[in-house]
Amino acid sequence: MSKPDHLLIVDDDPEIRQLLAEYLRDAGYQVSTACDGKEMRRRLELNVIDLIVLDLMMPGEDGLSLCTQLRLTSNTPVIMLTARGSLIDRIIGLEMGADDYLPKPFDPRELLVRIKVVLRRVQSFPTRARVDEAAFVRFDDWQLDTRARQVLSPSGVVISLGNSDYRLLRLLLQHPNRPLSRDFLLNHVFEKDSTPFDRSIDVCVSRLRQQLAPGLIKTVRNEGYMLTCATVASES
Repeated sequence: MSKPDHLLIVDDDPEIRQLLAEYLRDAGYQVSTACDGKEMRRRLELNVIDLIVLDLMMPGEDGLSLCTQLRLTSNTPVIMLTARGSLIDRIIGLEMGADDYLPKPFDPRELLVRIKVVLRRVQSFPTRARVDEAAFVRFDDWQLDTRARQVLSPSGVVISLGNSDYRLLRLLLQHPNRPLSRDFLLNHVFEKDSTPFDRSIDVCVSRLRQQLAPGLIKTVRNEGYMLTCATVASES
């Protein structure tokens, strides 16, 4: 018998944590809970978590900042919960790396369906790619060597990457076929906020485009940049 998927519920409301934990355990899942970001990180260190249900509106570190931090080190799927249901909140949440979004109040049955859908989608990947941990990442007949910080072209040419180009490519590989905004990329590649005339990310994208195949990095109007192929992570 296969081991049940392990879910982590992160919410500052103890009643919601208890209600969801009991409901999802009854549905056959292993469930852990956390009241804030500190406890979430501790749970992630102690357990292999298959999916995180993360509340957006929490005091201190909110769900967006926690999801952003998580995406730098993990591809664990995230479903965000929030009392704010506006389109812009949903877009920001998905942009930060959430896999799905459910506004409060909600029916636990709908959350259960969404959990099943996200887990089925993630587990259907040929390799549950962990770009953040892999030694090699293949994409459209190219290969990134994360240890040497080099790209191997389909014809066997080795391309060394500068620090900013490497960090940009890693971010794009972590979110294939998903547009990433200029602000998001600027913050994570150069660790600074956007200013109206800052074109550093555009210059970085331009350099990568010159080194890679045409069309691999696409400009998505009003959304940002996107890697247009699937990725497969491996240790060899």
